[in-house]
Amino acid sequence: MQTENPVYEEIEGILRAVELPRVALIEQRIDSPPALTNIRESVREALRAVDLPSGTVAVGVGSRGVARIGEVVAALVEALKESGAEPFVVPAMGSHGASTAEGQARVLAHLGVSEESVGCPVRATMESVRLGETPSGVSVYMDRNAYEADSVVVVNRVKPHTAFRGKVESGPTKMLAIGLGKQRGAHSIHSAGWENIHRTIPEAARVAVGSGKVAFGLATVENADEEPCKIAAIPAHQLEEAEAPLLEEAKRNLARLPFDEIDVLVVDEIGKNISGDGADPNVTGRYPTSAASGGPCVERMVYLGLTEETGGNANGLGMSDVVTERLAGSMDRPATYMNALTSTTPAPVKTPMVMPTDEMAVAAALTMCAGVDYPKARLVRIENTLKLRRIWVSEALLEEVERDERLKVLEEPRAMRFEAGEIFPRSA
Repeated sequence: MQTENPVYEEIEGILRAVELPRVALIEQRIDSPPALTNIRESVREALRAVDLPSGTVAVGVGSRGVARIGEVVAALVEALKESGAEPFVVPAMGSHGASTAEGQARVLAHLGVSEESVGCPVRATMESVRLGETPSGVSVYMDRNAYEADSVVVVNRVKPHTAFRGKVESGPTKMLAIGLGKQRGAHSIHSAGWENIHRTIPEAARVAVGSGKVAFGLATVENADEEPCKIAAIPAHQLEEAEAPLLEEAKRNLARLPFDEIDVLVVDEIGKNISGDGADPNVTGRYPTSAASGGPCVERMVYLGLTEETGGNANGLGMSDVVTERLAGSMDRPATYMNALTSTTPAPVKTPMVMPTDEMAVAAALTMCAGVDYPKARLVRIENTLKLRRIWVSEALLEEVERDERLKVLEEPRAMRFEAGEIFPRSA
């Protein structure tokens, strides 16, 4: 039972007695394809594989922090204009931007996709048109502005999804099925169940392609540094088949943690600009559904803060065991909860244990590792799940570091540092 005047004094006494493990800064060598040096020319080269449409063309663009997306869209728009088309951008998002037209336009602008930057209008609406249904009876929708255009082109990154496994996961096919469907369409697809979504998405995309509206998809593949290393234009009727090998390539490029067993994983920041789930489950091993798996076994996980770019959307915080008051206090609940309502997945938005400081959050996580000698705990600290070349590891992991030729120690072990309770330095 809660006391009349609850305080942290007793908890502080317990946690201050926890001896935190010493940590060393290590560097991980990650072999990955080089980034494209000229996005404009790479887009133009890719477009040779497709016929450019005429008339009005709706260019669907998503919001998941796709690298150099503004440059990719600008190059596509330029090519469409040269062919005589009249392109305009539509936000291909389900519940992002707080599920409002204005919010979604702001998300795109923040990512570098605005009328000024890409050279064509941005037309945002949450209205959608029902195209039909899949063989299993799932309704499929399309953004009204896109539906009323002569043709549709979708631009998206091919990447492993954070909540399911399938022949195709995140990419143009998913954008056709979910992103272009807006909140209503996204909810319809997710409502069919996560255990079915690997089938529902391709089926829904086929309905979209069958409408005759979709010309092609422009897909990017990123390397381990989240930089585009390949761009491919795929005719609509070939999307599903051609996207599958790109997904396999993207999986090979994904940067991962070099340890299979971790007692405590500390993540400095999470956010929608990093992953749809705040921190990529493919890296942390913590998934919001049972339809996906893989990655390390993490006993306890700590999230310390939100990125500025996420705008208070803390989707994914529920995957951690402990968060800070700094993170919880920055959370925009309506924006965060809209994700759960649309995806039918409440776990990522549940609030875990909240601690007033970074130091107490780390100590709390260690305290909850049963049978672990705190100074000898296998602790890993990362800035976020995109930045994995330099990471902090505890002394208990250094033997593994020495055995792995991909890893080298940059700074010898020392006590974890905190300033006014906040971890320091902020990044490696």
